[in-house]
Amino acid sequence: MRKTLTTLAMAALTLGALPLSTPAFSQNAPAAQPAHYSVDRTLIGKLIDDPAAAAILKKLVPTVWGNEMFQSMGRDQTLKGVQQYEQDLTDAKLAEIQAEFDKIPAKG
Repeated sequence: MRKTLTTLAMAALTLGALPLSTPAFSQNAPAAQPAHYSVDRTLIGKLIDDPAAAAILKKLVPTVWGNEMFQSMGRDQTLKGVQQYEQDLTDAKLAEIQAEFDKIPAKG
């Protein structure tokens, strides 16, 4: 059995099925894109704490922003998660917010 596995491994190496080494990363490889906030993954608390993200919310959904429960109890939820409680958070409005979030990088 061991001899068979060794033979198969040698054959795979010979035929190029298994790489002998991992390819080196190109020095010209593009840098990773900065992460962006998401209406369905980023917690509202994180959005509130970032002035750029908060400004987007204030501008696009001022009635939601002005809701005290959004500012306090909503911190541990996502915008998509509170959509059911806020009539101004339509799918179209969430898409508009996401487009704006995509223009700014997320902070830590």
